[in-house]
Amino acid sequence: MSSRSLNPIGFAHRGARAHAPENTLDAFALALEMGASGLESDVWLTADGVAVLDHDGDVGGVPIPTLERRALPGHIPSLEDLYRECGVGFELSLDVKHVAAAPEVIRIATAAGAAGRLWLCHWNWKLLVPWRDVSAEVRLVDSTNTVHMRTPADERARRMQRLGIDAVNLHHSQWTPDLRDALAARGRLAFAWDLQTSHDLEAALVLGVDAVYSDHVDTMQAALELHSGAR
Repeated sequence: MSSRSLNPIGFAHRGARAHAPENTLDAFALALEMGASGLESDVWLTADGVAVLDHDGDVGGVPIPTLERRALPGHIPSLEDLYRECGVGFELSLDVKHVAAAPEVIRIATAAGAAGRLWLCHWNWKLLVPWRDVSAEVRLVDSTNTVHMRTPADERARRMQRLGIDAVNLHHSQWTPDLRDALAARGRLAFAWDLQTSHDLEAALVLGVDAVYSDHVDTMQAALELHSGAR
């Protein structure tokens, strides 16, 4: 399903987080205005079945899954709000903090015509696999840590290919050329997060990652443009 990307995706972490209140429609719209090709957030399912975007997943210490949509503060958007406000012309990376949200997220993205640009992330790859049965279009991302990667890189890449998992997302400090190459050989993608400086962004892009995540959309875009011009 996957292939090496020609242009790395620039994911605005929680929207233009360094420039506007995070995980708000204003932050997401601003990130796209600044040139980000992707948005990132975390998704939860309310008690009445609404997929909403928030990092911590609670309101005043009360878990979002126990609250109905109407009980949430107005600044917390739903996934449908996001597509209504910003359209579908961007990649969307969602960290599925509440596993029960995944089917509803896929339903909404499919209805919007955006399933092929939806990247669902989870730290447990075994929980990703059933989502492939829900949609052949949605992209699946193993958001992990090298301390949990017990199998050799090439074996892991083969398993990912067999199971339909598209990418691995690691902290930028954990990527190596050998790991990136093993994934690329099987058409799997390399995503790197927490890239907040020009130096770290440049290093990740030179390494050949397929997507970067940053709070600083201006810095990220400058690095991506510089990298594109250097190729």
